[in-house]
Amino acid sequence: MKIALGTKQTGLVAGKSLGADANQLNSPRGVTVDQSGNVYVADSLNHRIVRWLVCATVGTVIVGDRGKGSNSYQLNTPRDLQFDQDGNLYVADTVNHRIQKFIIDKSAC
Repeated sequence: MKIALGTKQTGLVAGKSLGADANQLNSPRGVTVDQSGNVYVADSLNHRIVRWLVCATVGTVIVGDRGKGSNSYQLNTPRDLQFDQDGNLYVADTVNHRIQKFIIDKSAC
């Protein structure tokens, strides 16, 4: 559920319950929003970054997957994430002791 800007309601933005499916998270740590209003979550114990497009009801894994790892396309307990002014996504990949930079396809619904 998403709530329109300017209303005085709160609501669920991302995740539904504990798990690894598209609408679930496991120990979400960091969250950021891009210029289009899409929500990005560091899903720490699923070792992935999940994006909820403004028009979506479920998330999409954009970095990582259910397995942790140290390859450039894998994460191990991501804790935080942030966009720079050019739209690049930086992820604090905690257990791998590194900050990774990703160029994200920002295509919307």
